[in-house]
Amino acid sequence: MSTFVLRFSATPRGARLARRLASHQMDLWGWDYGSPVHDTVELIVAELAANAVTHGKIPGRDAELRLARQVDEGLVRVEVDDVRGERLPVLAADPHGSPLSDRGRGLALVTALAEEWGVAERLGGPGKTVWAVVAAPRSPAEVTCSDVSPRPSARHPCGPR
Repeated sequence: MSTFVLRFSATPRGARLARRLASHQMDLWGWDYGSPVHDTVELIVAELAANAVTHGKIPGRDAELRLARQVDEGLVRVEVDDVRGERLPVLAADPHGSPLSDRGRGLALVTALAEEWGVAERLGGPGKTVWAVVAAPRSPAEVTCSDVSPRPSARHPCGPR
């Protein structure tokens, strides 16, 4: 299992940094920018980080992002910690709501994109961890030459045949 951990300020700028660095990490792990797994993880990180800095913020306390790549299970686990354990996330009763509303759709997106998600007590400190699990078939970088179909892509590490 590979893990990426980032402590970020509980500000909109910190949430953007978490999203951008998660995106970069997914690319380093072999899921290219724009691929379905990459974009799903990036969107879930964006939503959970935005929720942490909007609803879980206490001035002077940071939030934390963890990505765990579970190769054998074909999963990427996203976790975002904040210090407001008493403020649990709530899925909006009507995620479609008002078309002009800029709130209330984030967890509906997480629900639609993740295999599962939930909330747990934060280990080692006050607060909570909101987590989501994303199905992540092996990245192209993990495919071996024996796995290559008769028509491999030029981007494959084994090269075209």
